[in-house]
Amino acid sequence: MSMPIVWMIIGMGVVTYIPRLLPLVMLNTENWPVWSKRMLSRVPYAVLGALIFPGIISVHENVWFGVVGGVIAVILAYIGTPLIVVVGGAIAALAVMTVFL
Repeated sequence: MSMPIVWMIIGMGVVTYIPRLLPLVMLNTENWPVWSKRMLSRVPYAVLGALIFPGIISVHENVWFGVVGGVIAVILAYIGTPLIVVVGGAIAALAVMTVFL
């Protein structure tokens, strides 16, 4: 591997690490109100939903294909199954749906 590529990888690592480190160092979150901590604890779920929803809608020509897979995944996740079971269950449901459609 050439040195410019190595330096580029190191530079990209530093650039992505800085935004993660700055809030930890600069913000004193121990004195924040309880309601703001509770609100910020839900941000990862909202971002995950915003990232996944467009993929569910555009995964196949038939919109129901994605909707069924998403609903199966939500149900399995809601009842507390492990992540691998959620993914496998959604894939299995869509495989069965593909056979019958």
